[in-house]
Amino acid sequence: MVDMTWFEAIVLGVVQGLTEMLPVSSSAHLRLTSALFFQEDAGASFTAVTQLGTETAVLIYFWKDIVRILVAWWKGLWDKEQRGVTDYRLGWYVIIGTLPIVFFGLIFKDAIRDGARNLWLVAFSLIFFGLLLALAELVGRKTRTWDDFRMKDGLILGFAQAGALIPGVSRSGGTITAGLFIGLDRAVAARYSFLLAIPAVFGAGILSLGDVFEPATEGSVPSGAQMLVATVIAFIVGFGAVHWMLKWVAKHSVFIFVWYRCLLGVAVVIMLETGFLSAT
Repeated sequence: MVDMTWFEAIVLGVVQGLTEMLPVSSSAHLRLTSALFFQEDAGASFTAVTQLGTETAVLIYFWKDIVRILVAWWKGLWDKEQRGVTDYRLGWYVIIGTLPIVFFGLIFKDAIRDGARNLWLVAFSLIFFGLLLALAELVGRKTRTWDDFRMKDGLILGFAQAGALIPGVSRSGGTITAGLFIGLDRAVAARYSFLLAIPAVFGAGILSLGDVFEPATEGSVPSGAQMLVATVIAFIVGFGAVHWMLKWVAKHSVFIFVWYRCLLGVAVVIMLETGFLSAT
């Protein structure tokens, strides 16, 4: 293990903020950034904690929506007449949709922190799930709105979110892909993706706080101050990224992300084949 430098903490904070909200996988980008420019991998725990910054940005950005959903959900618990309201149902959809990532995250905790960070797996995930996103964009009807959203949809997107435990899959990428396949409008799929991530990311980040400073595997270890600065930077950059992402998907296809993922994945394969990068 080596001590993280301030430059590394700042760069990784920016990378986290830029990529967490986009369907390109922040964990893959943090892993690649460490492999290309720094001595050691910052690790999965560092990723989970910096995600607290980006999810705080999401929390603030969607604050009015979140409060409205929570109020409707609470009222619906006691008043049957409120249970037909979309926001009441959405509250349950987020709760139920969070369960898959909690289940798989606890079961595969050790694998996620070690073997899943192999760069061959990252490259494959970037390419394969990029092509899957392209297919979803091509075949998805993109006509279903919040009024058409049902519990099974929330659960499907919840399982898709669990795929983001593997670096290279992408939390928003997986859920948007699943949403498009089941006919959701892009903006609806993206907004639900961001809402769904809040409980999962805050839970993972808080549970990972101790592991950042005492990692189970070799890697780069930040100080408390560096961890705080990286998280704050991720928050600031992430706030702009979530705004841009929602504006983009409302008017454009997701092919820009497909091309980016595939080109990056191919570049990683070439660097691994030529020995420029080591897979572990």
